[in-house]
Formats: sequence, C-alpha cells, structure tokens
Amino acid sequence: PISWHKFEVLFNHFVELIAPVFLILPFIPRKVLHLAGLAQIIFQAVLIMTGNLSFLNWLTMVPAIFCFDDAFLQGMFTRPIVEAALIATLAYKPTTARTLSSYSFFALVMWLSIPVIKNLLSNRQLMNSSFDRLRLINTYGAFGVVAEDRDEWIIKSAAEADGEWKEYEFKVKPGSEDRAPRWITPYHYRLDWQMWIAATCQTIDRSPWMYRFLIKLLQRDTETLALLEKDPWEDEPEKPKYIRVDLYRYRFRKGRKSPFWQREFLGRVYPSEGVATIESLKTEVAYREPDRPI
Repeated sequence: PISWHKFEVLFNHFVELIAPVFLILPFIPRKVLHLAGLAQIIFQAVLIMTGNLSFLNWLTMVPAIFCFDDAFLQGMFTRPIVEAALIATLAYKPTTARTLSSYSFFALVMWLSIPVIKNLLSNRQLMNSSFDRLRLINTYGAFGVVAEDRDEWIIKSAAEADGEWKEYEFKVKPGSEDRAPRWITPYHYRLDWQMWIAATCQTIDRSPWMYRFLIKLLQRDTETLALLEKDPWEDEPEKPKYIRVDLYRYRFRKGRKSPFWQREFLGRVYPSEGVATIESLKTEVAYREPDRPI
C-alpha cells in the first residue's frame, strides 16, 4: 500500500539522517543511545530479511553494538559469564604504552580523515577512492547511482549456430519469466551479484572475468556449473559449441501467479556479431591477460 511505502521512506530518513547523530555525539542520555542503536539494528535486520546487499547490512550492524553498555547487554548472557566479565573489567589497568598507542592511532586517523571529510563536503564528491599512498582511510559507497531499471544479461548456448539456444538459469537472479523471485538472505550469491553488476556496465570489456566464465560453460566445467541452478545440456545428447550474451530488461508483473516477470529484449551484448566459441574466447583472454595461462 502507498501508506506503507510513505512510512518506509520516513523511517529510512530517520535511521540514516537523524539516528546516526546520536551515535557520535558525546553525553547522549543512556536510553536515547539505546534507542538509536536499536533503530540501526532493526533497520539493517529488515534489509537483511529482504536479501538486499546482504553482507553490507551485517557490517553496518557492528558499530551500533557499541551503543549498548554492559548493563544493557548482561541480560543476554548467563550469570557466570557476567561475573567473569565484571572481574576482568575491575582487574584491567591500561599500561602507558597502550594509552600512548591508542592516542597516536586516534591522531593518525583524524589527520588522514581530513581529505576524506573535504571530499564528503565537496560538490564533486568521489566514491570508493583513497587519499593516501597506503590507502588507510578511504571513501566507500555501494553505489554512486541507483538505476531505476532492472537490466539482466542472459547467457545462451547452442550446439548449432542456427539451432535451438538454451538459457543458463542462475540460482537467484532473474532469468525465466515463470520463476518466482527467490529468497536469498542471509547467504550472498556472489556470481549472481557479479552478473547483475556486470549488466550495469553495458559492455563485457568492463567485466573481463566473463570471458573465462563463458569458456568454462562451453567446457561444461563441473565446478562452474555447480554455481548455477541447472545445466541446460545435462540431459541432452548434444553439447554446446556456441555461446552468446543477450540483454533483457525485466519488470515485475502484477499478481502472485506465473509469469512473475515481463522482459524485453534490448539487444546483443557479446559478441556484437555472429557467435562465440571456445577458440574466440581464448583469443580474447590471451589479448587481455597475456601473462596468465588459460
């Protein structure tokens, strides 16, 4: 419902724009700090349940844990563990060397963060960039721009260039129009993710790993095929000799019955003309990776 989407937007703005302020300001009341931490964890848990970005959400939870003091967390542990932690806390005495190293590390991070903060306030902000030779302090973001369309690369192979072309179905990413969206969390399907990222680049040259992947598919490499939902040639007497990559635009269909997707063919990704073979793919790899064996 539209009302739910409006609530999601407001809650998203609160968690990302207001709650983080309470995580970093000093002298925040204890209960307010707890609420700010819980808001972050609950929000990330909702994203994890949707399978959205997966591991990034788990990592984002970690800083929120520091919002909770021992008195808040001790209810989650048994009494012996709580008592052992209390004894360790009372017995701990920081050494001079540890104190000096802590302050030195703090000063180093603050100094290296100056160009990062300047970049954050800049009108021409850089993402995923480093500002020192050792790349100790960097800027990071999952995406600079979020696309409104869902474009997917569909890999097809055939035993004959003018014969039937069979599609390779991945474990979770969109493929067949009749297959319902999959529940993927909390596991991260790296190949499916990489295929999605590659499709946003529009050209295979920006994802050179694809050449070796296509070779493995034509070779029917068992470890590679195990990463897919199913080998379309598993029960066929013929084996694929030709392969290509097509571009489709996907949209959800209304309703909960098959077909779940509506897709539109946008054109050929690779090769631009004709079909690809193991030999032509090996030529591409040799050109781009002359020092690496195929």
